[in-house]
Amino acid sequence: MKYFSTRDRSLRYTSAEAVKMGLSRDGGLLTPCEIPKIDRAFLESLVNERYQVRAARVMSLYLTDYTEEELSAFAENAYGPEKFDTPAVAPIHTLDEATHCLELWHGPTSAFKDMALQMLPQLLSAALRKTGEEKTVCILVATSGDTGKAAMEGFADVPQTKIMVFYPKDGVSAVQEAQMVTQEGVNVGVCAVVGNFDDAQAGVKRIFSDEGIRTVLAERGYVLSSANSINWGRILPQVVYYISAYCDLVRDGKVVMGEKVNFCVPTGNFGDILAAYYAKRMGLPVHMLICASNRNDVLTDFLRTGVYDRKRPFHTTMSPSMDILVSSNLERLLFDLSGEDDEAVSGYMEALAREGRYEVSDAIKAALTKQYWGGFCGEADTSATIARYYRDYGYLIDTHTAVAANVMEQYRRTTGDRTPTVFVSTASPFKFCDHVLRAIGEDPAGDGVELLDQLHETTGVAIPRRLAALKGKARRFDLTCEKLGMDRVVLEFLK
Repeated sequence: MKYFSTRDRSLRYTSAEAVKMGLSRDGGLLTPCEIPKIDRAFLESLVNERYQVRAARVMSLYLTDYTEEELSAFAENAYGPEKFDTPAVAPIHTLDEATHCLELWHGPTSAFKDMALQMLPQLLSAALRKTGEEKTVCILVATSGDTGKAAMEGFADVPQTKIMVFYPKDGVSAVQEAQMVTQEGVNVGVCAVVGNFDDAQAGVKRIFSDEGIRTVLAERGYVLSSANSINWGRILPQVVYYISAYCDLVRDGKVVMGEKVNFCVPTGNFGDILAAYYAKRMGLPVHMLICASNRNDVLTDFLRTGVYDRKRPFHTTMSPSMDILVSSNLERLLFDLSGEDDEAVSGYMEALAREGRYEVSDAIKAALTKQYWGGFCGEADTSATIARYYRDYGYLIDTHTAVAANVMEQYRRTTGDRTPTVFVSTASPFKFCDHVLRAIGEDPAGDGVELLDQLHETTGVAIPRRLAALKGKARRFDLTCEKLGMDRVVLEFLK
């Protein structure tokens, strides 16, 4: 299968080249030229299989220059018991007959990013071999909280790679920061950016598009790539868990094969819910994709009006991984919905860069309305939802998951739709102890990793073992830069 840029269909690459590059040199996102189809027989063949088998089978449909043996080995390595704390890998927790939660935080960093970032380093290492790349790949990452740690965990000490992570100073939780600045590995670097996630993301994209920097790095023996969800190697492993969740629901008798379900996804950069869209396009029986935002509600407004306008206040919230006003992966959705109109996406992205807003065509608006419903959840409602789910279900959820649960309830009240719905849990509540403790009526007695024990003692819920290991761990990184100084940090890192 070939991949082309969302801004120029004439640029075509193999799947290995797409994974290696991360971002097209014209600034576009690399996207499969076709969406493979799955049918009832395909799904039935996966119902009783392990997650690792499901992952290899689904990814093989897109990664046609990787062998089945390679993908099977990668899946076993990525999702084995030494990495994930449950054999199910991405288990379903049922709350009532129509409501289920997909838990994606059982990996090494207790966040959903592990689902892709335990796979991506293996895909990239293979891509280097397949393309004959001799240079060292430097992975540049902008993170709103979870991607940075998950990427470093995946790439730490991987041969022929280095990784530099940028995160917004004062824009992640104390536990998230502790995870990043204590990361081990000789090939990793971390830097706080004075600004928000959008500033860090824009800086990474700028570096990718700077021919002068690329030339200097090439002379030093480096080539750039990305572990953000702008890399197709990040999106594809996420497609797997929606298909896997459906198979689990069928296996456990929660739905019958062919019955449609809804997915409600807490969304910032649009990668997670985009993966659900691709699963639906492949043929997974999905009725509605519910896009859940926090106070940074740019996607809610877009899905309701067709106007994307980033010119609005930026809010730092208790769900920091969603504190984003420029949702990069939306570009892939617009590309898919634009049909053969090659200039449409380029026009939208140019307008966004120039004017801070764009409005899509009536045809795209209609397609969005048919498939998506958008809602947002403020801070008070996020806390109230955490408290309610703990009280009514005995189920402890984090701030991002609470946003999804709340917006799912809004959708049901607004539409009356009682289609079985899966809301996605993207992080362990122990990554946001202070907010979770306050939500359930407790006063936090400290900060950051100091609160892990308090949340455990209050709720009886076990602390993920790798988070528990953060206590007393030495800080390795203290670097901070202005948003326009990120390029200098990269050049220094890759001397």
